[in-house]
Amino acid sequence: MQSSNPALAKLSETSASNAYGEPGWYQPGAGGTATYPGVVTSARTGLMTVDGVIGRTLALMAMLTLAAAAAWIWVPQEFTGVAVFGSAIVALIVGLIVSFRQSTSPVLIGAYALLEGAALGMISEWFNTVYPGIAAQAVAATIGIFFVMLILYRFRVIRATPRFTKGLMGALIAAVILMLGNWVLALFGVNTGLREAGPIGIIFSLAMIVIGALTFILDFDQVEQGVRHGLPARFGWFAAFGIILGLVWVYLEVLRLLSYLRGRD
Repeated sequence: MQSSNPALAKLSETSASNAYGEPGWYQPGAGGTATYPGVVTSARTGLMTVDGVIGRTLALMAMLTLAAAAAWIWVPQEFTGVAVFGSAIVALIVGLIVSFRQSTSPVLIGAYALLEGAALGMISEWFNTVYPGIAAQAVAATIGIFFVMLILYRFRVIRATPRFTKGLMGALIAAVILMLGNWVLALFGVNTGLREAGPIGIIFSLAMIVIGALTFILDFDQVEQGVRHGLPARFGWFAAFGIILGLVWVYLEVLRLLSYLRGRD
């Protein structure tokens, strides 16, 4: 089952390739014990764990938060536009490298967290200047959304079934097409209202938040699969990176929605 998150989707591929091919891992007939058919275990230590993923995610969140606070405080407002563009572009490049190379380097992934944090800090500072207190509200809402989805997944209220995955992927593709189409039309001076503080913009932002929240279900499932398949501990960094991507997306969409609602007051 593939995750909507491009980073965590790689975990399934790695799990499949490591299951019988890496030296030292259990293979049928080669000694060792399988927990259940189709899933292998390793006698060696240093495997990926849920606690390990949590710890690495918290570490990246701390780095992101510190970078955001530093950028908020120290970057002069007259340089904010250029600084946001530069850090966001470099963060995008680093993020793509990590995703497509399936990198587990804590240095590279940490660099992404710092760059993304700097961009978020400056974006949040701008929004907070226009709408005082909005950044704290967006942070609280994002954390709340994450833990609600974690609870729903933990108690299997929502499960990453094939039908769920297929429907969510379809919604994601539709959302990307709509955003790209809106961007192209905007270049030609056509205003669709999709990203403005009107009824259409509010509904679209709500939809983006719901879709973003539901992707956490697939991400949790992929982490669980990685642990079950006995991936090396270093993949905890890769899993944490994938979760951070989702948190950043949800935060930005919540920030945008709150700005719409505050602007209508």
